[in-house]
Amino acid sequence: MNPTFTISETFSKAWKVVKANIWVLVGLIIGYSIISFTLTILSGRSLTFNIVSAVFSLIIGGLFGLGYLRNLFQALDGEEPQFSAYGQESRKLLKYIASSIVYSIIVTIGIILLIIPGIYLGIRLQFYSAFIVDEDCGAIESLKRSWEITKGQELPLFLLSLVMILISIIGMLLLGVGIFVAVPVIYTMYLIVYRVLNSPVNIQNEVIEEQ
Repeated sequence: MNPTFTISETFSKAWKVVKANIWVLVGLIIGYSIISFTLTILSGRSLTFNIVSAVFSLIIGGLFGLGYLRNLFQALDGEEPQFSAYGQESRKLLKYIASSIVYSIIVTIGIILLIIPGIYLGIRLQFYSAFIVDEDCGAIESLKRSWEITKGQELPLFLLSLVMILISIIGMLLLGVGIFVAVPVIYTMYLIVYRVLNSPVNIQNEVIEEQ
């Protein structure tokens, strides 16, 4: 199947969305980074404290990830990102953590099997978090849906991943602070591609080709 998105258009749209909401989206990333850095500094005092810190980090990371994706969806729809999104998405935390664990296990096994299978599996299953936030899918269902919409798009998605890595590197090179802009741009690109691949037209075309 031919690519259903172009990297240049995806980046261009993502940049416009982020630029229009830059203070909110960048500010949230900075705030989360400060919290994560603080937890890292406090770790190492005792085994018990490390365990509690790790669990707390997992919960905070999950809540932030879910809420931030919702904020990006809001920005894509021309709405102002709302802080209430973090509370609204909190009920999805357990299935988000469960799907993340399953995803990590699958990709890790694939990497052990000569690396390439891990990259392939990572590309095919990467949109599980978007499905959880956007359609309230369950842990396993979100992975299955990601597998379905990425069929035939492996190469374009791989090239997109390389571009995202390049954007991250450029962000780090800009005195390190550029990463706070690079992150929302990358995640916005991720959601734009998710919506393209998950569009009714694209799904219908896949069904027709299979027939």
